[in-house]
Amino acid sequence: MNGRSVAILLCLSMAAALMGCGKNTPKAADDTIVLRVANCEEYIDEGDWDAEETIVLADGTEILGENSLVEDFETWYEETYGQKVRVEYSTYGTNEELYNQMSLGDEFDLVCPSEYMIMKLMQEDRLLPLSKDFYDEGIEENYYARYASKYIRGVFDDLQMNQHKMSDYAGCYMWGTLGIVYNPEAIRAEEVSHYDILMNPKYRKQVTMKDSIRDSYFAGLAIRNADKFLSPEFLARDDYREQLSKQMNDTSEATVDEVEEILSNMRENVYSLETDSGKADMVTGKVLANLQWSGDAVYTMDQAEEDGVTLCYSVPTECTNLWFDGWVMMKDSIGENTAKQHAAEAFMNFLSRPDNAIRNMYYIGYTSPIAGDADNDLVYQYLDYNYGAEDADTAVEYDLGYFFGEDVPHTILADPEQMNRQLFTQYPTADVLARSVVMRCFEGDANERIAQMWTNIRCFDLTKMF
Repeated sequence: MNGRSVAILLCLSMAAALMGCGKNTPKAADDTIVLRVANCEEYIDEGDWDAEETIVLADGTEILGENSLVEDFETWYEETYGQKVRVEYSTYGTNEELYNQMSLGDEFDLVCPSEYMIMKLMQEDRLLPLSKDFYDEGIEENYYARYASKYIRGVFDDLQMNQHKMSDYAGCYMWGTLGIVYNPEAIRAEEVSHYDILMNPKYRKQVTMKDSIRDSYFAGLAIRNADKFLSPEFLARDDYREQLSKQMNDTSEATVDEVEEILSNMRENVYSLETDSGKADMVTGKVLANLQWSGDAVYTMDQAEEDGVTLCYSVPTECTNLWFDGWVMMKDSIGENTAKQHAAEAFMNFLSRPDNAIRNMYYIGYTSPIAGDADNDLVYQYLDYNYGAEDADTAVEYDLGYFFGEDVPHTILADPEQMNRQLFTQYPTADVLARSVVMRCFEGDANERIAQMWTNIRCFDLTKMF
């Protein structure tokens, strides 16, 4: 996945002003604010689009990424707030790599980890809470508060660690599901409706699994609990979502041992463990199915389409991981520097402006949480631009009311093929979300237990040599 940072406080009155996000925010100092930002590799619009890539929406709005969004932010910030800012932008490969970098002394002001890593950082009291004005929808530049999907905002409110809501510390950047990209010419849809296709000897060395402890463990848990999850009794439970989450975040010793056996068998069956090469392997036909994050799945389908190959995306019926990547501020780095905090929150907001959210989605293939409102439906227009059916007689209604809300157009008249392709991948249906689970951070002894299990899977199990 794919898929992830100087000013001095002059007086109490200036501190209060800097915490706001209005255009009248005074300069923090004469010096340029240096904002150290760390994000996943290839996870932001880097600009340099060709002119023919210009996106022209139904209302005439034209969107073109000439410069990188980082450069555009620096210009926008000075024009908006009258203060120069320089972003020192760096990248990392995985959440664990980011965590290790920070543990070894690398300092960032603003980082973009996944939900379970955000929870871990919250648990360790390493994050700076968002300012009291960040969610003030009356401030014009608070694009996240004004335009983020109420559904996404609600999920962030529900996720808690140490009795604090994730939304107190993080703004969502991208979101999606975990599923399986597959070649429908070689594999039936029914076969990829379950995670155990990754263990199916029929496709030995023709499928891949994630070189990610979190995602592969998730798939292993789903296989372990498949019969239970699909039973009428379990599906009819009043506390279905609660129990599903509990089972899919189980790290007890007995469960880890059972999942290790499942993943060991899976490891023998798959072509490779991968985090990025699976996209190319699907496009070239080297493999037929790939456990994949939804954003990378969109990229894979787009690339294959250019080569005349049609690929599809399936979300297994057992459950899926509802994942989020979000921006958080590091307490030790920003401290009480309110000017830097203001710049960090402004960076989050700038990326949440609908036109910039569209630029990111076009460039990286992932799904922004930005939905817009009654006065700004650019994101809906972008979906219609991408997926609207050319033939109205064969079009299928695709309702995304859960994401856009009732004040924004939310039904796409789409081509029928989009029911298991890019539209479905970027914006899952409500029934998929009903069986989704957010992965939580491992706690206590579970970290060591699962780390040892994953070492056994990736390398070999020393305990079985004697």
